[in-house]
Amino acid sequence: METKQCADTILMIRPVNFRYNEETAVNNYYQRVIDNLHPQDAQQRAQQEFDELVKQLRERQVNVIVIDDTAAPDTPDSIFPNNWISFHDDGRVGLYPMYAHNRRLERRDEILATLENRYHLKISGIEDFSFHEEENKFLEGTGSMILDRPNRLVYAALSLRTNQEVLGEFCKKFGYEPVTFKAYQTVEGQRMPIYHTNVMMCVADEFAIICDASIDDAKEKKEVLSSLKKTGKEIIPIEEAQKYHFAGNMLQVTSITGQKYLVMSSAAYSVLRAEQKDAIEKHCPIIHSSLDTIEALGGGSARCMMAEVFLPVQHKN
Repeated sequence: METKQCADTILMIRPVNFRYNEETAVNNYYQRVIDNLHPQDAQQRAQQEFDELVKQLRERQVNVIVIDDTAAPDTPDSIFPNNWISFHDDGRVGLYPMYAHNRRLERRDEILATLENRYHLKISGIEDFSFHEEENKFLEGTGSMILDRPNRLVYAALSLRTNQEVLGEFCKKFGYEPVTFKAYQTVEGQRMPIYHTNVMMCVADEFAIICDASIDDAKEKKEVLSSLKKTGKEIIPIEEAQKYHFAGNMLQVTSITGQKYLVMSSAAYSVLRAEQKDAIEKHCPIIHSSLDTIEALGGGSARCMMAEVFLPVQHKN
C-alpha cells in the first residue's frame, strides 16, 4: 500500500474552556495576553473561529471528525490535539509526552473508543511514549515532528519539547529516519529555541514551506534543505517576520474527491507575498480562516488544530 503524505480525514477537538495557558507560556513566545478579554469571551471567540475553520474544510469536502472537549478536567489547550496523538496507516496510534502538566490531561481514551465505535476506524496498536514525562523528556507529536511519510523522514527542531532520545524511539518504532537541527527566534534581543518545529516548517506532497533563516547553524541548514531537495520538494522559503504570523504553521489535506488544499490562518495568508502564494497555488488551492484569538492566547494556529487520521477503515465481517 502506498503511503500518502496528506490525510483526507482530520480530527479536531472543539474547545469548551479555551484560554491563555500560563503553563505553556514559559517557552511558547507566540502566546500573548489580550487585554480586557474576559475568559468567557475568549472561549466564545475561539469556538467561533474553530467552527468557521471546520465549516470551510467541510465545504471543500474534507472529512472532519469533531469531538467536543469535556469541561473537566481543565484543558485550556485541547484545541491542539496534534501534540498528544498521531494516527498511522498501519492502524497504530502514537501517544506523546507533554511538557505542560495540564496538557497531559488531554489524552483521553474515549476519543480512541469513539474513532473505533462511531467512525469504524481500525486501531491495531498503541505506541505510548508518554511515560517519558516522568523523566522530563518530551516529544509533542506532530508539533515536534514534521513527518515526510512516503520518504520515512522526520524533521525535528530539537528543544525542551522535542527530545532527541524520545525522537529516536519514535523513529525506531515507526520506521523513520530523523533529520534534526536547532531552530531559533529572537526574543528580546536573544536567540531562543523555537518550541515546536511546526511553526517554522511544513512539508506537503510536492513542496515544503520553511523558515530556513531560523536555523542558525550553516551546516544544519544545508542538511535540511538538501534533504528536502533530494526528496523532490519545491522549497518555498518564508522570512522570520512571516513566521511570527504563523506562516510556517500550515497543513496540506485532501478532500474525499482527491483535491488537495493547504490550510492556514488568515493572519498567515495576509503576510505571504504574491510570489509565495503563486508558488503554493501552483500545487494546490489555499484555505484560510481567521484564528486571531486562538493564535494570540494559544500560541498555535491552523496546523496545530488538526490531527491527521490515516487509520484504516474496519472491514465488516
